[in-house]
Amino acid sequence: MKRILLSLALALAASAAHAQIAPGDYISERGGGSLTVKDGGFEISSVGANGHTCGLDGNLKGSIGLAGEAPDICRVEFKPKDGGYQVTPLTLEPCRTYCGARASFDGLYLKPAPGCADSEREATQKEFKAAYDAKQYAKAEPLLARQLKDCARTLGWLEKASTANDLAITQFHLNKKADCLKTLQPLVKDAAKKDDVLKDDYPPSDWADYQPVVKATRTNLALCRR
Repeated sequence: MKRILLSLALALAASAAHAQIAPGDYISERGGGSLTVKDGGFEISSVGANGHTCGLDGNLKGSIGLAGEAPDICRVEFKPKDGGYQVTPLTLEPCRTYCGARASFDGLYLKPAPGCADSEREATQKEFKAAYDAKQYAKAEPLLARQLKDCARTLGWLEKASTANDLAITQFHLNKKADCLKTLQPLVKDAAKKDDVLKDDYPPSDWADYQPVVKATRTNLALCRR
């Protein structure tokens, strides 16, 4: 009996250890959200449509996060998936109080690939701009090509579109027009629409941010189609 009890205790201890959330910084799939785990606590922030946001932090009890105070505690489940965590609110109403009307924080949060953390992407963009401004296009091109490829799973839609345009115009300067058109292919459908039609597909704040990107896409497509 003692051996059985000991085995059960060890199994429970192993299960509890497995349930602990690995410390670190995570980015939501398709961008727009971040999760930080450290010192037995968690912090989540995310941006939804029209600039609405979520922001909450709390303590971790195994695989469950607790934010707020009783009786309105927001309980959040962290389930391991794809090297990250599927984050799910378990108490819907208390958890909604941490978000704007068009925002949510549930979803898959992943460890960023090498070079894809926020600070690393920012550093790459600065290096790209310096090379581009110096007309060192051959040096600039692979910087963004790698970023679009390696960070594709955690890039936000607007950042991805903007980066694609920067890469495309660089490829144009290198006389790589076929590569330029391939880079811009995911944006062709939107670029073909008139603004009056396209803006109806986006909330006002999102459209204000996206409109200059669409304008750049049209310009770059025209250059690379010559």
